[in-house]
Amino acid sequence: MSARVFDTPAALLAAVGDQFGPSEWVTIEQDRIDLFAQATDDHQWIHVDPERAKDGPFGSTIAHGYLTMSLVNRFLPELVEVRGVSMGVNIGTDNLRFLNPVRSGARIRGIGELVKAEEAKGGVQAVVRVTVEIEGTEKPACVVDTISRFYPET
Repeated sequence: MSARVFDTPAALLAAVGDQFGPSEWVTIEQDRIDLFAQATDDHQWIHVDPERAKDGPFGSTIAHGYLTMSLVNRFLPELVEVRGVSMGVNIGTDNLRFLNPVRSGARIRGIGELVKAEEAKGGVQAVVRVTVEIEGTEKPACVVDTISRFYPET
């Protein structure tokens, strides 16, 4: 599925409430989890020790919650494309919730909803709520409101 295209940042203002996606599926392999553990120095056994994790609460290793959240940045361009910009910047996030663990080998994808858009400091600030789904489960891995600001070309 292709991203929803907005020709200008101002076009976001009329799209509040619209949903986008889904993105492509991404498989969360143990190698990716291990690399994230290295990058963040979070080597808790539930993430990096497959043998011990078999007998743990999840039956296998699981992705770090922040790994799952960081992949939202991968999903966003597959959900929303804003053209006619000189630059776009990430402002932050709100309302992050980890709802379901992502087991090693699971596939996840993002679905977006534009929950807010307003003019802000020479651009348009948009809040896109991204729900990260896990293939084969009803309960999502996480939900986060991403905040981005898009500045029009001058």
